[in-house]
Amino acid sequence: MLSDLAYLFFPIYCAACDSPLYKNEKVLCSSCRHKLPLGNFHKVNAKKIEKVFYGRAKIENATSLFVFEKDSLVQNLMHNLKYRGQQEIGKELGIWLGYELMQSDAYQNINAIIPVPLHPKRLRERGYNQVEKFGREIATQLQADYIDFVLKKNSYSEKQSKKNRFSRWSNTSETFAIENESLLIDKHILIVDDIVTTGATLEACIQVLKSIPGIKISIATMAITV
Repeated sequence: MLSDLAYLFFPIYCAACDSPLYKNEKVLCSSCRHKLPLGNFHKVNAKKIEKVFYGRAKIENATSLFVFEKDSLVQNLMHNLKYRGQQEIGKELGIWLGYELMQSDAYQNINAIIPVPLHPKRLRERGYNQVEKFGREIATQLQADYIDFVLKKNSYSEKQSKKNRFSRWSNTSETFAIENESLLIDKHILIVDDIVTTGATLEACIQVLKSIPGIKISIATMAITV
C-alpha cells in the first residue's frame, strides 16, 4: 500500500522516452525496450564494427548493443547517462548486453573487462565514469575481472560531443598510458565504451594495450553510429 502511494506521488520515468514506468518496469518502459534498435553485431553483423578498425588496430571481436542515430531514443539514453547522472542506465545496459555475450562462444574466454577511462579532471567534473556500471555488469555476466586501474588517460581535452568527426579522430592519439601491465599479460580483454563514432578513442586505447605480451583485445560498446 505504501509503495503504491509512493509510486503515485513520485513516479519513475523511462530513461529513453520520459513516460512514467509501471511498477514492474525498470529504467526502460516496455515500449522502448521493443523500439530500441538492437545491433546484434555479436550474432550476425560483427564485420560492421570490425571494419571501423580495419588496417588501424587488430581486434578479436567487436559488438555494440544499439545502433545510434541523432534525435533518437538511444541518444536520449546516452545523454541521460552522461550528463544527467542516471547511472542506472549503464547498469541496465550492461545486464542486457552481458546476458547476450554470455550466449556467444566468441566471448566465453574473456579474462578482464577494461573501461575506457576518463581523465581525472573530467572524472571530477562528471563525478563518475559513464561506462563503469556497464562494464561491471558485463564482467559479472562473463565471470571476468573488472579492472579500471591499468589503462589511464593522461591528457585532458575538450568534450568529444563538441568535436566534428575529424577532430575526434585527430585529437585522441597519445592520450592513454598503462600501469600494472603485468595483470594483463596473456589475457583476453574486453574494452568497453559508450559510443563508437570514428573509433579513434578505442583505437588509441588498443595501440597502447597491444604492447602487453600475449594480449588479445575485443570491444563492446553501448552503441555505434550509422
